[in-house]
Order: sequence, then structure tokens, then C-alpha cells
Amino acid sequence: MKTQSKDIRVVVTGLGVVAPNAIGKVAFTNAIQKGTSGIRFIEELKTLNFSCQLGGMPQVSEELKNKYFTELELKNFNSEGILYAVIAGMDAWKDAGLNVEHNAVDHSSGTVFGSGNLGVAKFRESIHKIDTGNVRRLGSTSVQQTMSSGASAYLSGKLGLGNMVTSNSSACTTGAEAIILAYERIVAGKASRMLAGSTSDGGPYVWGGFDALRILPHNFNDRPKEASQPLSATASGFVPGCGAGAMVLETLESALSRNAPIYAEIAGVALNSGGQQNGGSMTAPNSIAVQACIKEALIDAGITGKEIDAINGHLTATAKDPEEVLNWSKALDRSGADFPYINSLKGMTGHCLSASGSIEAVAIVLQLKEGFIFPNINCEKIHPDILNIVAADRIPRKRIEKTLKYVMKASFGFGDVNACIIFKRKNNDTR
Repeated sequence: MKTQSKDIRVVVTGLGVVAPNAIGKVAFTNAIQKGTSGIRFIEELKTLNFSCQLGGMPQVSEELKNKYFTELELKNFNSEGILYAVIAGMDAWKDAGLNVEHNAVDHSSGTVFGSGNLGVAKFRESIHKIDTGNVRRLGSTSVQQTMSSGASAYLSGKLGLGNMVTSNSSACTTGAEAIILAYERIVAGKASRMLAGSTSDGGPYVWGGFDALRILPHNFNDRPKEASQPLSATASGFVPGCGAGAMVLETLESALSRNAPIYAEIAGVALNSGGQQNGGSMTAPNSIAVQACIKEALIDAGITGKEIDAINGHLTATAKDPEEVLNWSKALDRSGADFPYINSLKGMTGHCLSASGSIEAVAIVLQLKEGFIFPNINCEKIHPDILNIVAADRIPRKRIEKTLKYVMKASFGFGDVNACIIFKRKNNDTR
């Protein structure tokens, strides 16, 4: 049975992105088409004795910051996650053709903007001041820069959002989950428009735990752009990243009434958990639940697995990549040359943690809109276990120009939580 009423159709009308390899829709489109890596050597990680001294960090200039924040707002400001969220969110709002009216509140519009670790650098700064007896020097914005709902709160104030304003947090599933929660708010008839996305801080205080787990690559410090290798036989762990992705979702009726740009439609969604049972754990997926999530999204969309043209997987460049591909094969009942095209953005951006799902969703929507499939970089030699499931040409190493109708995006996060979204190319009735 379908999980949602389809009386209200939801479309994507605006995109914003702050990614390690590009900032802004136009630059990001160009970067993913070319297979441009944003992974860099980071001297600070070397100084701190990290094994993996690489990361994907957006290059945000002071000039760019000043376009989104006032001089007063930037005073004592030290929250990368909020910075990324505001840039991506406001860009998506503007891209959707929406204006911000001073002193006006839009009660038909809201936001779900998720985060994992937020304001870590500001929190560390605050702890140091407290530990040295300087609590009075914390400043008036230390709380709002470190609270879990900081991203959505800042965006609400910038855009005058008067509907539901909240932040979700579900590890690496956060971004995809935020889009689904925003979608469900609209389908329920409780909002006309929602800004959906997620953000993540980066740097040593976020990435240190992963380095301690020994799940990051340590043999590529002298060649960072080669380090992230999803689907590859030589993959040796994920490269950490950070950033933010955002999209404006709204009813088809609303979009058509204001002649808004329409990038794609959300055809179906699913969220579930494996309960950390049957092989699932805090850090590993329960394959039964992963397959169920994929199948539930298909049911919600009212289509079969045979209709999926392409997949953007979670695919982190770890030993779990072959298992994920097998789960896709079983859930869609497709293999070999019949398997959909599959790609992973993480070869270019690294794993942007709580921001990964939203940044990757922006990339998927751009594929649908512009008619291409971006390449899997650093995948010269496909993992042999994957080649037992999928024909090699289903894993493009170069950009493919192709009109797509249905593309699936999935995120599978720590805590054994899963999210799947099916995006559909706009039809004539959606312009």
C-alpha cells in the first residue's frame, strides 16, 4: 500500500549548494560534470598527528561571507555549519524566485534543515574561555551558534519563515531525511513550501573520531585527489568532508501559479531502521532493512524497479560498498547489464557526513534537469565483488549524456537508519 496521498504533488523549485569542489549551483554543475575533486591536504591535520591528513572543505572567502551576513552578525562568529547552511539555503530560496520582505513573515513556508555536529569550533572556543575563568567573554551569540537547531533558526530569521522551523539529526542519513520530512509536511497539507537541507561542520574536532576508528585512508596524503575511491577495488576508507546542500520544495500548484522554475518532482520516499539487528549495528547496515527501504520507496512512487534509470548510492569507499550494491540488486531485482547506472559523489567531495545526503540530492536533481550522469572518479579498477553483480558500463567513469526519468537517492547512516528518495524528471504538466 502507498504510504502517502498523492493528491498533493511536490516539486523542486530551487537549489543551493556549498560543497568541497564548488559553491553555487552553476559552479557545482560544472564541477560534477567534469569530475572535479575538492579533496585537499590539510596542514592542521598533519600538525595534530592525524593518520589521514586530507579532507573536503568548501573554500568560502571573506567576500562571500559578507554577502550573506552583516558585519555585526560576523562579529565573534565561528560556526562553519551555520555559515554553509545560510549560504546554501538562501541561494536555494533565491534560485526558486522567492524574495525576502523585511518585517514580513511567511506562514505558508518553513524549513527542515538538519545537522550532525554543529558549531564545534565555537563550542571549543567557549569551553576554553570557561576553563580559563572568562565566562563573561563568551559573547551574546555563543548559544545560537552551538545549538542543534542553529541552522534552521538562522535561516528562519533570514527568510522570515513562519511555518514549521526545525532541525533533524540522523547521522549520515540527515540530509535525505530532511528532504523527506519537508516533503511529508507539504503532502500533509500543512505547508505550501519548505526549504529542505542539511549541513555539517568539518575539521579535526569533527573528523578526529573517524581517524581514531582507522576508517579513513592514510596512504594518500601526498595525492589527495586520488584518495576517495567509491566502488573501487583499491578503496581504503572514506575521506571526510563538510558543507551544505539545500532545495526548495513546494506544491506543484504553488509552483505553477507563480511560474517558478521546476527542476524535478519527488515521486516517492521511504524511511526506516534496521534496529541494529540481523547484521545491523551502530556502524553497519541491516541489509534486510536497506532492501525494504528501497522497495517501500518504489511502492510509494507507484513504480517498479525496472523503471529506475540511475542510482546515487551512499557508497562511501569502504568495504561496505559491495554489500550496498548487492542490496540494490536484490531490492530492484536487476543485475548485470540490466542494472541501472550507479554513481557516488563522494569520489569528488569525500563523505560530507550529515550534509552528504542533501549535497548529493542537489547533484541528482541537476542530473535530471540537465540530462547527464556524472562520473565515478578514482574508480579505474572496479571492485571484483561488484562486477559479479553489475556490468562495468553501469558504473560510468566518464560523464554520460542521457535523458533520465527516475533517479533514486539513498543514504544509510550510523545507528542503522535508512532513507530513500525517488526523483522524477519534470513532465509537460510540470513544465
